[in-house]
Amino acid sequence: MKKTLGAVALIGASALVLAGCAGGSGSGGGGSSSEEGAEIRVWLVGTDTPQDARDYLKTTFEKENPGSTLTIEEQQWTGLVDKLTTSLSSNDSPDIVEMGNTQAPAFTSSGALLSLADIEGELGGDDLLPGFVEAGSWDGSLYAAPYYSGARVVFYNTAMYDQAGVAVPTTLDEYVSNGVALAGALPGVSGVYFPGKDWYNGLPFIWENGGEIAVQDGDEWDAQLSSDESLAGLAQVQELMTKASLAPKDGDEADGWVPFRTEQSATYSAPSWAYWSIVADEDKQPTAVAETTGYYALPGMDGGAAQVFAGGSNVGIAAKSKNPDLAKSALEIMLSDEYQTILAENGLVPALVSLGDKVAAATPELATVIAEAAANSKLTPASPNWADVEAQGIMQDLFVNIANGGDIKELATAADEQIESILNG
Repeated sequence: MKKTLGAVALIGASALVLAGCAGGSGSGGGGSSSEEGAEIRVWLVGTDTPQDARDYLKTTFEKENPGSTLTIEEQQWTGLVDKLTTSLSSNDSPDIVEMGNTQAPAFTSSGALLSLADIEGELGGDDLLPGFVEAGSWDGSLYAAPYYSGARVVFYNTAMYDQAGVAVPTTLDEYVSNGVALAGALPGVSGVYFPGKDWYNGLPFIWENGGEIAVQDGDEWDAQLSSDESLAGLAQVQELMTKASLAPKDGDEADGWVPFRTEQSATYSAPSWAYWSIVADEDKQPTAVAETTGYYALPGMDGGAAQVFAGGSNVGIAAKSKNPDLAKSALEIMLSDEYQTILAENGLVPALVSLGDKVAAATPELATVIAEAAANSKLTPASPNWADVEAQGIMQDLFVNIANGGDIKELATAADEQIESILNG
């Protein structure tokens, strides 16, 4: 399908759900050749995909494939991994499935998905989000294409920054020192809102200091949270959590915009869609910070935009699809400029890098920040077993203990042992 930009209506921001981990892939194609009159079943998760995109997919597919139909079946994030595992191995498998980006490696390595190597160019090729391509690839082949992402940006209260006499930071060190200064100048306010379980926002500090969660060495995974580089990043996290944040030490990242929009926090790092929950309440009325909310990309160690964790989804074709050719046709529509622009204009970061400036934003400046953050996004280790690391709460426990002032080296060493045991199990 030729990719040409189509006009779509702006529907407002869609709440982006940060997926948990899981994954898998497959090698060969499955099922019989596609036939006229077939039904293609597409599993989309949650409500992130806007209705305009769903309508476009169904209408376009059925127009391009006369006699065939496309049915969208909405799934839920809760229990998705187990449901995918069961359904993709059954004789009644859906044809196209959405999965969280950190879930993808579990399925790309298991034979559950069809290789997309023959249509990777038609899906976007080098224009696809690179981190999501890595998450959706196995043994050099793409099995789960990028679908959408949620870039993390930093929101800040411009009035509080002025009151505390701090400016927008240009380096990660300045970001940390600003947080401490803001907390000191504004009693009862978090300089940076940073709850203990929020390991997503802790990862950039590891990466920007040259550290990693784990790297693959041959057939083995080497966990590196206790490396000197990672420890330097974790030390910055601990300084923010203990000296700049009043967030619960055992709290998570859910609804973090609430303390920000009620002026209990001066700085808040979150997926870009959080902007709409910051400046308007549930009744769509302006909040107290509607006029004082600014934004910037989290700065790197040496300036520029930091590497940040990207939540979002990948999408693949079931190896057991009975109509793989028709499924490929539908997937090409989902990765087309027209479809991806609809996602972008509903607040999601598109799978195609070239469409990053189409993301719905209140101002062109915010759109630029979102695109910059998305281009520097990074994901968790692309191991089929990573989902088990998340399921056991290893990262959450690590950061909660760091928030409570624990010994970073001891905590990181213990986490490395747990992670290696799971990834190499």
